[in-house]
Amino acid sequence: MIRVTLALAPTPSRAVAIQLEPLPNGATIKDALDIARQQPALADLVGPEERLESVGVWGKRALLTTELRDGDRVEIYRPLIADPKLARRRRAANRPSRKM
Repeated sequence: MIRVTLALAPTPSRAVAIQLEPLPNGATIKDALDIARQQPALADLVGPEERLESVGVWGKRALLTTELRDGDRVEIYRPLIADPKLARRRRAANRPSRKM
């Protein structure tokens, strides 16, 4: 049996980390999410599989078929609000020039 933590931030100001009940050896991310959906408090937060943009383990993106190890932290990532490159270009365009 292995223990994993499920971490997600449903909103920018709210983060949730829940220790999932022991999973069988060889459990995948999909298995962990299925167990989380069975808990009433997490069912709405996790949502259906079709709505998941991306997931990861310890900050690295992973597939739903990734096998978990004891102590892993499964993370559900929110979709980006803006393209990071475009946002950076806009910020740079609004800064005063430093050329002399």
